[in-house]
Formats: sequence, structure tokens, C-alpha cells
Amino acid sequence: MTTKRICISGSGLHTPPESVSNDELVATYNTWATAQNAAHTAEIAAGTVQAIPLSSSEFIVKASGIESRHTVNRAGVVDPDFMRPRIRTRTNDEPSLMCEMGLAAARQSLADARRKAAEVDAVFVACSNLQRPYPALAVELQHYLGAGGFGFDMNVACASAAFGVQTAVNAVAGGSARSALVVSPEICTGHLNFRNRDCHFIFGDAATALLVEPVETARGEAPFEILGTRLLTQFSNNIRNNFGFLNACETEPRAWDDKLFVQQGRKVFKEVVPIASALIVEHLADLGIEPQQVKRFWLHQANLSMNHLIVKRVLGRAATEQEAPVILNEYANTSSAGSVIAFHKYHRDLKPGDIGVLCAFGAGYSAGCIVMRRM
Repeated sequence: MTTKRICISGSGLHTPPESVSNDELVATYNTWATAQNAAHTAEIAAGTVQAIPLSSSEFIVKASGIESRHTVNRAGVVDPDFMRPRIRTRTNDEPSLMCEMGLAAARQSLADARRKAAEVDAVFVACSNLQRPYPALAVELQHYLGAGGFGFDMNVACASAAFGVQTAVNAVAGGSARSALVVSPEICTGHLNFRNRDCHFIFGDAATALLVEPVETARGEAPFEILGTRLLTQFSNNIRNNFGFLNACETEPRAWDDKLFVQQGRKVFKEVVPIASALIVEHLADLGIEPQQVKRFWLHQANLSMNHLIVKRVLGRAATEQEAPVILNEYANTSSAGSVIAFHKYHRDLKPGDIGVLCAFGAGYSAGCIVMRRM
């Protein structure tokens, strides 16, 4: 880390206005599954085809803690014949949907930091689902926002925002930017298999933004000095998405569901919990901070039981809801945006000197930890 003191001076959140409850999602899934089973009654009876299991709201809450999710399009998601968001095709002369979402969050973070777009010299779009390879979404967002300098996209799955913050810290500390925006627009429902009982409930849509700048220039109401950042990656196929531009070139075409989100949930739970908890503990130790000194943990919002266990390993006891706030019940898993949503909603009550930890983790495996102190 540089000796230059850096902070997060503003945060923003865009929440799509439409949402789908567990009951609505289950009704859609069960309607589809029942129709599929009826269409294959003979094959199921003969044992050549497996019956598709039904879902339930109770199963979803028990497995994840999720109760609802926001989406860019509700009608398509709850249509048993479609079961994914319907998104209008935009012309090349219009802002893309992800850019539009990112702009809403970015402008809110600038207002929170009391900054103008022209004072931003770097824009990093850090998310797990980019709608196109180029031109970079960050450059598009930079253009429509009216920011200067440079921008680029980065993808480290659900840990992307944490990686983006370290990239922003490096840019500001190194002098290549006066301030830097980390924007994480996520349309996770676009790559979710709503016809897979084990994961049809997992994701929701949202966009977040964080403004990073030197402590000496910060003028927002609730800036947090970044005491340290730490990143970690470890290869695993247990969370994967095989969609890409080479799909059409593959001589044995992939099944449609192999180009959507796929995970081995039990393995992920077993392997990611120790990775994330160890990262937090070791990072705090290297900064000379005891875990008990941390007032707030803003964790990636993927699974309630996973978050409970990670914090328990860090603190040596169960955390209170105030210590580890949850937004999973309303937003579901919003990938890279999740930990930032938790930060955005639950940081203003902390007092000057209070320490908080933002930790995100996901496919890769990838994990990032940011230790902060309220100024």
C-alpha cells in the first residue's frame, strides 16, 4: 500500500423497480415443470426420463435465505413459456441497458461524495456479466457520465467490486486519477437458468457504484478511509458459465443450459467459507487489527448460512444482524453488487474511528477484502 491515504467518499445504488417474490417464482417454475412431466409421462414411467422435481418457497428460504429479487423485467421471468427477462433490443446509438443502470448508481455516488463527473479521471466497470466484449462498457459509461481520463472493464465474478476498488486505489495513489469510480451493474437474471430447481431462485439485478479519492480531498458526509485491500484467486470449475463468442464455432455445440450459470453448491460452500474467512483474519492481523474491533462486516450476499459461518469463523462467535447486515432477502444474489449494496445501506450509522470490512467472494475462486475506517 502507498503512504497516500485513500478513501471511499461516496456510494450509489440503482434498484430495478420490478421484483419477483419466491411464491411467484415457484408458481412459474412449477407450472413449467408440471407441463414437462405431463408431456413425458410414458418416458418417466419407463425410467428413461427423470421427472422434474417441483420447487417451494420453503425450500428456497431454507437453502439460501432469499425471499425475493429485483429484476429488469418481471413479465418475462414469470412467464412459464419464457422464464427470463425480456429486454428490448437497443440500437448502437442508444446507451446500453447496463450503462443506463450503471449511470444511475454512478450519479448517486457522485452526489453522495459531492463531486462532479468532470472530476472523475477513471471509470472501472467491475462485474461478472458483461453484455458485450467491446467497446468497453466502462468507456461507454464514462462518455455518458461526462467523466474524463480513462476506463476499462474487469471481470472477477462476484468479487469484481473488491478487485475494482483495489484498482481504483492504485490509480489514485499512483497519480493517474484524481478520483476513480468503481461501477458494478449486474443483470444476473439474464444468465440464470430459471428451469433448474437447484438454482432458479438465486439471482437478482442491481447496480452499485463507489467513488475512490484521496482522504485530503474528500468532502462527502460519510467517507471511509481504506486501511488496506487484499485479493486472492484460486482456480475452480465449481462455479462456471460457458457462454462466449466461440460457442458458435464449437464443432459439438453445447447444450443451451451449459451456457448459463452452473454451480456445485455444496462444494462451493465447503471450499469458499474457509477461503473467505482466512482472508479476512489474515488481512486484519497484518493490519494489527483484532477481529473484535470490527464493527461491521459487509459480505457478498450469496447465501445466508455461508455468511453466518464466515463471520463466526472470524469472530469466534455468531454475529448480530447489526454486525453483518443482510440484504439477501430482498435482493437475492446480485453478484459483484451484493457486498456494496450492504455497504451502501448500512454504513452511515457507524461513528468516526469505527472499522468495517467489505469482503466479496465467488467464481474463480476469487475473493477480495477491503478494511476501512469511518473518518
